[in-house]
Amino acid sequence: MDVGPARLGVRWVDVGPPVRAELVVMAHRADESPHHEVTLGETFPVGAETWRFTDLDMASADEWEVTVRRVDDVDEVPHPPTGHLAQPARLRPYGQLDGAQLDRVETLLGVRLPPDYRDWLRRSNGALPEVGHQVPGVPFTLTAERPLFGVHPQHPAFDLVHAQRVHRDPWLSRDRLVIARPSGGLLLVSAAGPDVDMVYFLHELDMIGPPGPPAEAVRVGKLQPLAWSTQELISRLVPLE
Repeated sequence: MDVGPARLGVRWVDVGPPVRAELVVMAHRADESPHHEVTLGETFPVGAETWRFTDLDMASADEWEVTVRRVDDVDEVPHPPTGHLAQPARLRPYGQLDGAQLDRVETLLGVRLPPDYRDWLRRSNGALPEVGHQVPGVPFTLTAERPLFGVHPQHPAFDLVHAQRVHRDPWLSRDRLVIARPSGGLLLVSAAGPDVDMVYFLHELDMIGPPGPPAEAVRVGKLQPLAWSTQELISRLVPLE
C-alpha cells in the first residue's frame, strides 16, 4: 500500500497479546527499506512523517488487513481498534537463554544461528504446543510430543543440537537447521545465503535417497517455503480446537 512518500509492506502479524506486526517501509527514492516491529497503537517513521499502526482485521491466520494512519498531531488520541482477531497460537515457551548459552549452541552446531531465529530462541528457548497446531493447507502437526526445539540437552528428543544429528544430517547440509519434527515432516530455518531466516517444510515422503550432494539437491528442491521468519511462522500457526 502507498503511505505518503513510500510503499508499506507487512511481513507478519501476531495477535499476541499484544497485537504486533512487522512493517517494511519502501521509500520511493531510497535504497534501504527499514523494518519496524510495532505493537497496535504504536507509531513508526515514514521518511519525515509519522504513521501509526491503528488496526488489524483477520478473516483467518492467512487472511488479514492492517490499517495505518498518518499522525498529524503527536497528542492525538487514536481511535480504538475494531478489527476481528484470529485465535492465536497456544505455545508455551520453555524459558529464556542468555548470550553465553546461545554462543555455546552455535559452537556445538558449527554454524551461526540466523538472526531472527536466534532472537526467538533467546526469548523462548523453544515452545510447547498446548494443543495440536498446523499451518492451514500444509500437512504437518505440531504437538506436545513434537514441539519447537530448544536447548534441552537433558531431554534429547526436544533438543536443538541433538535434532540436527538425528533429523537434519541424514538429509540436508548445515545451511539449514531443523527447528521441529512435527508429524508429517520437518520444519527448517535457513542458516545461510540470501534466504537466511526463511522457514521451510520438508514432507516426510521427500526424506529419501542417499546422503550427499546429488540427492540433497533433489531434497532442497522439495522444500516448501512457509514464512520469512520464525515469528511469521508462529503467527501462521492455528490451534486445532
